[in-house]
Amino acid sequence: MRLFDTARQAVVPFEPYENRVGMYVCGITPYDSAHLGHAFAYHVYDVITRRLRADGVTVQSVRNVTDVDDDVLRVARERGVDYLTLATQELTLFDTDVRDIGILAVTSEPRATQHVPQMVRWIEQLVAEGFAYARDGWVYFDTGMLPEYGRLSRLDAATMITLSRERGADPDDPRKRHPLDFVLWQVSGPDEPHWPSPWSEGRPGWHIECSVMSTGELGVPVDIHGGGDDLIFPHHECELAQCEAAGVAPFVRHWVHVAMVRYEGEKMSKSLGNLVFVRKLVEHTSAATVRLLLAMHHFRESWSYEAHELDDAHARAETYRSATASGNALAPDAAREFKHEFLARIDDNLDTPGALRVADDTATAILRSTASGADAVAGDSVLASMLDIIGVHFTRALPESRVPSDAA
Repeated sequence: MRLFDTARQAVVPFEPYENRVGMYVCGITPYDSAHLGHAFAYHVYDVITRRLRADGVTVQSVRNVTDVDDDVLRVARERGVDYLTLATQELTLFDTDVRDIGILAVTSEPRATQHVPQMVRWIEQLVAEGFAYARDGWVYFDTGMLPEYGRLSRLDAATMITLSRERGADPDDPRKRHPLDFVLWQVSGPDEPHWPSPWSEGRPGWHIECSVMSTGELGVPVDIHGGGDDLIFPHHECELAQCEAAGVAPFVRHWVHVAMVRYEGEKMSKSLGNLVFVRKLVEHTSAATVRLLLAMHHFRESWSYEAHELDDAHARAETYRSATASGNALAPDAAREFKHEFLARIDDNLDTPGALRVADDTATAILRSTASGADAVAGDSVLASMLDIIGVHFTRALPESRVPSDAA
């Protein structure tokens, strides 16, 4: 398998060590429902997992839960519920949504609130070694101590400052030595959860959570670390900085980031009211159709959801279902060639659109085939083995694809 690596900015071979892979994917902040952008990202890592497992590789997959966060606390206040109750409710719904579109269960799903003492110890080490400093009960990572800060995202300081401001950080915080210094520990507000620390009764910053949980669950180096490409900066840049400062190097062997999904040309966001929710889609079409919609797009290319694409995916699913139900067989050479080309597309930087074109040709060949005899290969087994890699399965006839106008 060859995958694009963000750190190297190139498509490079990915080789499992001792037939095992540890994969950490940044999970949800559980305060709202799973949308199509979530589905696309977790679909991509699911395909990687399925492809590796098909070759007999053991995959330990970790997807964290950021269950203490400004957004979680804000929404909990708005709904008048405990923040952990909110997180548990939303996580249950999220897990149901991704399961309903055939995303494999992860090996573990650690929650940030369960690992705060480890985070405190990590921050203490960074302070002791001069990579972090305390101000008024807050603790910041000193990016000035790490000259290579920014090398993962390859951004200049001015651009990083702008993005920090756009993505929830505060480069103008007067407690900071430098605008790009980031929070490791913060003072909790009067109505916020808090934990003891040498600096204040407070709570951890976002970035330290993933450094602690990824290395704690998988050890080092982490074979694959990923998430949406909006996490490259600041989140993953900060994770990398913390780990290297703490002597955890190499931290990650292969960074894999997934492009954003838009809706009718605009970025999906709650503020714009243009989120396409997974639950709405699976209520009105099949899981197979949703997965084919996702597989129609390359993980490195941002794309815009258009309702007609769901109809295209549904038509494709119908063709595949008809081929697998036809009872027709393929000649052995043809079956081998189709399977080889399908896997070659997946192994070439996860080219799922190209793999689907091979599946199209396979389905057409099956429907037209008159092959028979003892050496003929069952067409359903050939096509089903391909579709399993991209998480598409047929257990019944497909419902008609009808997405209501309020799906967004």
